[in-house]
Amino acid sequence: MNKINTDNNLGNQTSSPWGRLGGDSRLGDFRCVLFDMDGVLYNSMPNHAIAWVKALKEFGIHFTPEDSYATEGARGVDTIRAYAKKQLNKDLTEEQAQKIYDVKTRYFHELPTAEIFDGVKDLMRLIKSKGLQSCVVTGSGQRPLFKRLLDDFGEFIDDNHIVTAYDVKRGKPNPDPYLMGLKKCGDVKPSEGIVVENAPLGIRAGVAAGCYTVAINSGPLPDSALLAEHPNVLFKSIREFYNAIKG
Repeated sequence: MNKINTDNNLGNQTSSPWGRLGGDSRLGDFRCVLFDMDGVLYNSMPNHAIAWVKALKEFGIHFTPEDSYATEGARGVDTIRAYAKKQLNKDLTEEQAQKIYDVKTRYFHELPTAEIFDGVKDLMRLIKSKGLQSCVVTGSGQRPLFKRLLDDFGEFIDDNHIVTAYDVKRGKPNPDPYLMGLKKCGDVKPSEGIVVENAPLGIRAGVAAGCYTVAINSGPLPDSALLAEHPNVLFKSIREFYNAIKG
């Protein structure tokens, strides 16, 4: 198993090597699990990288596949505005950035459909069996993806358990998206929520929200890039996470 326990490695005080997921309690102390979408539920980040690079090139912005992973989790319009300011010295309005994001969205949907990661449905089924809610918290503004979430995971979530770029003014790495997820789950306290993330910015958001934060390193970034944001624990895959908590 490739679990890395950062409760001890990063100095968080805990009497169990598992922190609050340890011992017999496992999920018992929590009320909801907040999932990022891309790179956690779906193996979609390679497609996003292709679409980002292709779309931004059309507007004179140099953007690499590595940039797509480093900025993952932020609202797309915020990423575009930041890169336009840095490289072109342009202050784009949100509407102007949205037009560029629409091009990126079109390219993304021309690519093959990304698969659901192994273990995701087993994990959601376990969460439901323990009486916890599942909620998806994404920085995406691609509306077709929201419909796919309901088609794929309708057994576990509904419209009221999805947070998108349109629900918050400040995206990840700010805590706002995860705080909104807690609210949608019925004003759950941060200490009663688990965040599952694969991106540095998303991990930072989960930690800032005060939730127990699980890092899933499903992409090409080194573990150190995720651990630098101080998650409580890190796994190499959703399947590993599921196997560790199923008891």
